[in-house]
Amino acid sequence: MDWLGGSAQISSALEGGAWLAPTPSKCPKRHPFTIDILLALHSALDLSAPLDAAVYVCLVTSFFTLARLGELMVSDIHYAQGRHGLQVTVFRLPSSKMSPVGEDLYFAPQGGEVDPHRELETHLCVNMPPPTAALFSWRHPNGLRPLTRSEFMRCIERASCKLGLEPLKGHGIRIGGTLEYLLRGVPFETVKAMGRWGGDVFLQYLRQHVVVMALYLQDTPILEPFTHYAMPPVR
Repeated sequence: MDWLGGSAQISSALEGGAWLAPTPSKCPKRHPFTIDILLALHSALDLSAPLDAAVYVCLVTSFFTLARLGELMVSDIHYAQGRHGLQVTVFRLPSSKMSPVGEDLYFAPQGGEVDPHRELETHLCVNMPPPTAALFSWRHPNGLRPLTRSEFMRCIERASCKLGLEPLKGHGIRIGGTLEYLLRGVPFETVKAMGRWGGDVFLQYLRQHVVVMALYLQDTPILEPFTHYAMPPVR
């Protein structure tokens, strides 16, 4: 039987179903990765070991590019320079969730203790993947292997357990990177473009994390020019 309703009816039905779903059937909120967590994982991993080096650079790069876990495991890399001489590392994805023809991800060198540019150099030195291999390939005793999502998560879980951290999920990397940029005062529209969000799903990152919203709830908002992007629309 053909569906005679329109897109508005479908959206309403899905929204109603989400409200009526019992709590046990819903996925728990992902804990965001933070700079402190990245530093802790760095201390728990052996970056002279091929797998650990590949996992850590994938983690840090995903964090600063706001990538979905798994996207960077099949990417190509090149470097660009802005008009002010600032270097940017660009990852070309052959395809993605939102674009079957591919997209670019990018990051700039970071001045703090967690720097994706430095970790990328470490990985390339330890694993030496050829240009024809997946970027985050690692040297297994039986030969070069592309890093997989399952290997990545197993390594992160082992390190997290060693540190006594709460269980970390892959999507928490993207959430954490988003919050890090927002807390630095990067404009919301810029972060939205970096994360390649096409709709208002991005606003969920703002409304669910008090650490971001706290900046806008003071009697004199700290980031006043961008407040209207964060607040929910008036109904």
